[in-house]
Amino acid sequence: MQARKKYVLLGLCTCCWILLYYWAGLQERLLGLITHRRGEVPRPWPDWLDRALLPNFAEQLDLQNGGGPGDSPRQRKQAWSSIYKDSRCRMDTCFDFGRCQTQSGFRVYIYPPEKGERVSESYRKILTSVSESRYYTSDPREACLFVLGIDTLDRDQLSQQFVPNVDERIRGYPLWNDGRNHVIFNLYSGTWPNYTEDLGFNVGQAILAKASLNTEHFRPGFDISIPLFSKEHPQKGGKRGWLVRNSVPPRRKYLLMFKGKRYLTGIGSDTRNALHHIHNGKDIVSLTTCRHGKDWEKHKDARCDHDNQEYERFDYQELLHNSTFCLVPRGRRLGSFRFLESLQAACIPVLLSNGWELPFSDVIQWNQAVVEGDERLLLQVPSTVRAVGMDRVLALRQQTQTLWDAYFSSVDKIVLTTLEIIKDRVYSHISRNKLMWNALPGGLLVLPEFSTHLAHYPFYYLHLGISPGQEFTAVIHATSPLVSQSQPIMKLLQVVSKSKYCSQIIILWNSEKSPPQRSKWPPMPVPLTVTDGRRKTSSRFLPHAAIETEAVLSLDEDTVLLTSEINFAFHVWRSFPDRIVGYPPRSHFWDPVKKAWGYTSKWTNEYSIILTGAAFYHRYYHHLFSHYLPSSLRALVDHSCNCEDILMNFLVSSVTHLPPVKVAQRKQYKEMPSLQGTKMAPWANPEHFTQRQECVNTFSSWFGYMPLEHSQFRLDPVLFKDHVSVLRKRYKDLERV
Repeated sequence: MQARKKYVLLGLCTCCWILLYYWAGLQERLLGLITHRRGEVPRPWPDWLDRALLPNFAEQLDLQNGGGPGDSPRQRKQAWSSIYKDSRCRMDTCFDFGRCQTQSGFRVYIYPPEKGERVSESYRKILTSVSESRYYTSDPREACLFVLGIDTLDRDQLSQQFVPNVDERIRGYPLWNDGRNHVIFNLYSGTWPNYTEDLGFNVGQAILAKASLNTEHFRPGFDISIPLFSKEHPQKGGKRGWLVRNSVPPRRKYLLMFKGKRYLTGIGSDTRNALHHIHNGKDIVSLTTCRHGKDWEKHKDARCDHDNQEYERFDYQELLHNSTFCLVPRGRRLGSFRFLESLQAACIPVLLSNGWELPFSDVIQWNQAVVEGDERLLLQVPSTVRAVGMDRVLALRQQTQTLWDAYFSSVDKIVLTTLEIIKDRVYSHISRNKLMWNALPGGLLVLPEFSTHLAHYPFYYLHLGISPGQEFTAVIHATSPLVSQSQPIMKLLQVVSKSKYCSQIIILWNSEKSPPQRSKWPPMPVPLTVTDGRRKTSSRFLPHAAIETEAVLSLDEDTVLLTSEINFAFHVWRSFPDRIVGYPPRSHFWDPVKKAWGYTSKWTNEYSIILTGAAFYHRYYHHLFSHYLPSSLRALVDHSCNCEDILMNFLVSSVTHLPPVKVAQRKQYKEMPSLQGTKMAPWANPEHFTQRQECVNTFSSWFGYMPLEHSQFRLDPVLFKDHVSVLRKRYKDLERV
């Protein structure tokens, strides 16, 4: 009986709640009708007491309409679908892999420009980067990938760079094939007021390499998001990042900064109009100005004058140099120039651009370099960045420099990164892994054709917790015919073969006469191989299949060394496997009078080059020398029979951003005088030094900057030249004259 009463009471309560809910909803609708009839505006909820202080946050109607002015999400999606009909494209459905499986491999063809074609400065840089890359071909039959000659960077119809009638023109190309195997570069899309992602033509099945890509429209594994860069962005090289190595303490004067435009109306105005709320003028500086555009005074609000005055108090470059975090809010489009500026300045980007597909997101792990915020949670940003620990701040700042130097400091790197990502998709069985892309020296300098195993490269020993191998291969460059058993090369063979770390010796025969028979060479405890160098100076750095060890000892035929010197240098190299370690140093300098780089062989305390006539380095640099550097530089070396050692130093320093390492030696390295009947030593030629001066400038021009780094660092054995008994010294022979 008691249970029955409980169930009845519970049922009555339920009915009451239903009636109350229904009657309250009906009253609200009736109240809405009554107030609308009277012409009254319904009071939005909640009733903020400080509503006057928050005029720039989204109103209720804005939220109902999709968060801002312009088309609704459904309308934007319909517009996108009408232009990008192949929105579900993937590499296996919209890319012809057969074009890339030919003997030519991965080649890129650029459509020839039409007569009178207008090309912007930025697009000209992109085309130049492609045409000067190792993948370029002038024959479309060899091409795996195609790049349009039509400038597609700026598709804003109000821009002077806008190119009309693109759709009609590309459909007339015989190779277009609905965009298959094409890549289209774009920086700006859409126009005022909504700035949609409309390019004004149907890209079909082409890969879109686009700035400010929205994640909603991004085709994963197919499209590529690229950074927004200015027309002043350098073609090659680019400036180095601003972070001093191991900068301690990692925090700077200002915790968080922003200085830029404030949009009074239109898309992007909501985010930037709210930035003043986090400004405290002390450790957080957030400055905006509405003094831009033609009609800014027409739309100015009550805060404009104060903002403009505060804006002029701070210098933008000074803030960049002295801030730990930099706000990167969206502008009219999702991307912003401040993204690259922050990376270069080692100012950790704090992103406020919801829906932005970050540049090269397929391969770059951005959580290691940026802080991603939410436009709707702006007021939480200060507390978020304050909570980041010092060790995390330093790690983030260091990674900004890694990514800037590897992928963003020049148009060349942006374009080559785009091509390498596509190439990795095409040849996925020999592609780079995430560590190769996100650790020094970066994916562009790690060629997976060499190996897909991290342990085979000189950069990842610390990551893997292993040490380099304990043997080396000696490669001796021989240019003189063998006419006497007393020639320096005979003694050099004996010295090198006595090293317990020597695995084998390879003689690279570059003499005009044929090499002598094996019986003419002295007996040795290690294998000896004589290979044809084809009388090319650059052949000493070819990736010879016979080299199986990680370490290579490069020697000239007239080098004078002791076995103990070789052993000590090898021990040093195992601690610096990514650098050149050797004996004879040289240096470069800037000549302000000639406004050119100079080369000097003077023995001073400072050096930037180690001659490869007696030096250790990793065998991977043979592969880089042959496949990364352009054939024009190798041809220059072969034509002049000079400068191959300088070019190798340029290459290694550009990879490591570090100088070579000099080790102690018994006496100064010098070339022996030529024997009668042998070829004159190159250093004796009067033109030899002049050629090397010219080489330094030619090489720096190709790299786009001077990669060589000066050093005063020299490594000596323990107790070297100390006044103690020689019996206590491991390398006692180094001190004997």
